[in-house]
Amino acid sequence: MNVFRGYARSLLRWSGAAVLALAAAGAAHGQQGGWRPDRPVEFVVAVGAGGATDHTARFMQRIIQNRRLMEAPVVITNKPGGGGNLALNYLDQHAGDGHYLLNSTLTVMTNHILGLSKIHYTDYTPVALLFNEHATLVVPAGSPIKSVRDIMQKLKGDPQTLSIAVGCAVGGINHLGVGLLLKQGGVDVKRLKTVMFQGQGAVLTALLGGHVDFAPMQVATAVRGAQEGRLRILGIAAERRGEGALAEIPTWKEQGLELIWSNVRYVLGPKGMTPAQLAYWDGVLGRVTQSEEWIDEGRKNYLQLDYLNSKQTPQRLATVYQQLRGASVDVGLVKE
Repeated sequence: MNVFRGYARSLLRWSGAAVLALAAAGAAHGQQGGWRPDRPVEFVVAVGAGGATDHTARFMQRIIQNRRLMEAPVVITNKPGGGGNLALNYLDQHAGDGHYLLNSTLTVMTNHILGLSKIHYTDYTPVALLFNEHATLVVPAGSPIKSVRDIMQKLKGDPQTLSIAVGCAVGGINHLGVGLLLKQGGVDVKRLKTVMFQGQGAVLTALLGGHVDFAPMQVATAVRGAQEGRLRILGIAAERRGEGALAEIPTWKEQGLELIWSNVRYVLGPKGMTPAQLAYWDGVLGRVTQSEEWIDEGRKNYLQLDYLNSKQTPQRLATVYQQLRGASVDVGLVKE
């Protein structure tokens, strides 16, 4: 099953058309009344300080401040808890207010698909898509497992033979990706022995301590672990091999498997944001994602930089939601 195929090219190859689009956004900003923040802006994060989502929000804050892209200050508001619902409820309190943006993850979608929350991402205003991060599958460097076929062979006989770290939640992006992959090997993915951890650091500790046998992992963490001689990367759910360190990682397609899978980071605003507010944020976030700092950070963390503005993001998120729902059906978490 091919997932997220056809994503836009990296910002490293931005065309002149993209630059013109940003200029048009700036013109629209002026035509629609020139809204701009008149008090501090809040970047809301659904996790505590120190996590990946929090890091992204603070990095954006730093670029905005260092480059003086806004007159109003930007503050980070952490609202952890409730599977992300506390942050969404906070956004609900500020309907129509362009001073509040949520640095969001796919948990908003997967919680709704699994029936864990009635909140739908369309209850908010899609503002931007920031980047994608393809998933890898790793084992400890000393593991007898040499390939994903080894895993499939063991689990096909007994799905409880090996344990897998699936991230923070069953039915999350990591769990779905591994389920889709192993299903191709005839594994009964409904019976997998899954273990949840809070964050990649905890997953890495569990792997190296022998508490789990394998795990999906963010590219940057996996590459660092492999370079340190602690992890073996079995494959990556990308369409083709990347550059630099990524050139050493075979895709699942190369191994006869069909899976393109990535975590998507995007920005939501409160319900009822105006065209003038969206035009303003198109201009600011467009300049953030074109900056040298942003591009360098993406290269360092092996991200697929794929900025989309407020006009392009809704269609992409609708596609992502349908793909996540299809994956949840495929691995037996929800009914057709």
